[in-house]
Amino acid sequence: MIKKELQTFFATPIGYLVIALFLLFNSLFLFVFKTDFNILNAGFADLNAFFYLTPWIFIFLISAITMRSFSDEIQAGTIEILKTKPLSNWQIVLGKYIGSLLLICIALIPTLIYYFTISKLGNPIGNIEFATTFGSYIGLLFLAGAFVAIGLFSSTFSNNQIVSFLISVCISFILYYLFELISNNDPTIQNIGMYQHFQNISKGIIDTRDVIYFISISVFFLALTKIRVEKI
Repeated sequence: MIKKELQTFFATPIGYLVIALFLLFNSLFLFVFKTDFNILNAGFADLNAFFYLTPWIFIFLISAITMRSFSDEIQAGTIEILKTKPLSNWQIVLGKYIGSLLLICIALIPTLIYYFTISKLGNPIGNIEFATTFGSYIGLLFLAGAFVAIGLFSSTFSNNQIVSFLISVCISFILYYLFELISNNDPTIQNIGMYQHFQNISKGIIDTRDVIYFISISVFFLALTKIRVEKI
């Protein structure tokens, strides 16, 4: 199932387009556009701008990747064929989940060049915080895992990909930033959303509470997806 998902992504321009757009958006904001995200104008040898920007790109990019996962199956009527195969509903859901997550991982690999570029531009050379950068990448993986689970769940609601995309974007935004927005710096409210947990991991300290939070979000939405698939 995982192999099928990856083949679907790369048998068409979808997979290559996703990776290209992700790298293009990041590169333009980090090195070309004269904004607060431009690393060359910041005067600091760090990737904070990249790790602030990427979660927002993920909300839209991952929603676009996953919107077709079950929507296409429902529209084409192949969901019934898929369910008759010797695969459990969990295997179907996890296959699509891991396939989409692997595509995001592949898209993240080329961004390591940002780390080496900033490392070379630092004064002295190599003057970049490794622990913080490593923690931020780990945080992005956990965040991507949660967004993919949300996207799969959203794709079970309609055979219309746009509807699935919009549902995914809304849920992802609410869980990522809305609680931070309304928290008024209340830690209890902040900890409901993903933003604070991502920030914690980005500091280079992998706290089990943050890890459990992201895993719980992913498992929760995957379980909801399985329930939805059973009812289709």
